[in-house]
Amino acid sequence: MQFLCIEARECSERIKEYIYNEIKELNKFNIDFFIEDKIDSDDKVCIKCKVDVSKIKPEQLSLIYNELIISFSNGLADYIIKEYEEKMIMRIINSNYCYFNSMEKKEILKTTLYIINNEDKNFLNSLFQIKRRNIIVRKLLEYYKCSNVLILEGFVNFRLKEYMKDLEDVVDKAVDDFLMEREYKEFIRLLRYFVDIQEPKFNIIHVVVGYDNKYVLLNENKNEITNECIQEFMNDIPEGEINYDDLLVSSLITMAPRKIMIHGASSFRNKELLETIKNVFWGKAIICAGCELCSVSMIRNEKKIK
Repeated sequence: MQFLCIEARECSERIKEYIYNEIKELNKFNIDFFIEDKIDSDDKVCIKCKVDVSKIKPEQLSLIYNELIISFSNGLADYIIKEYEEKMIMRIINSNYCYFNSMEKKEILKTTLYIINNEDKNFLNSLFQIKRRNIIVRKLLEYYKCSNVLILEGFVNFRLKEYMKDLEDVVDKAVDDFLMEREYKEFIRLLRYFVDIQEPKFNIIHVVVGYDNKYVLLNENKNEITNECIQEFMNDIPEGEINYDDLLVSSLITMAPRKIMIHGASSFRNKELLETIKNVFWGKAIICAGCELCSVSMIRNEKKIK
């Protein structure tokens, strides 16, 4: 009887479930296998996966045992990722970023898990996700080549240094994202303050997306006021360094209109700019659902593409 064993403190049923989902593929070899567990005197759970070799030809024994190790390792890797990964990440955050408070650490954890779980369906994150899992599988395969008994907590704590290093890199990225987001929120808060202390110069400003990264501003009578709004900023900008996105935001803050109507929003090349306007002028910026000004924006951008 060939067997592989795991010693763990708890969750024997879940470990067995993950392992069974993988080793059931061994049915293709028409062999009998079963998983059992028992609690020893130290309250540790010992989980064994046994294969009946009596019906296996001697020349097939090595192949089938290797298949068992591979399936067993894949199932156990999935369990480790599911049950230990978040704890590992929190350990890294507490160790490397102890100066953040508890709420900030929770936000960093949330951002890290977002990246780890590849919730934005990023191709590179998918590759790194596969790479991290393969590290665990490889380490398990190496271990079970030398021993058929594995102590789970010890393996996770001492044999996955390479995996932990990858998690540390992801946490570092999450911290950078968290700090950038915090700076952005502070920036938005400051801009809102400037808007609030300004006396509104217009009841409504229409923003029409133009071409060549430019924007057209219209007053409530839909008369163009672009030049008079941006001229004071243009005078302070060296020629060739004009950023029309910054000009638009600066102009709107200076005018502090009671309402902003944005036309042709789908033509905005800089989606972050659109979000910034919506955040700074909270409740005042409205995306037009479609009108003649939106049509003008589309025609202008179509001409540019041609």
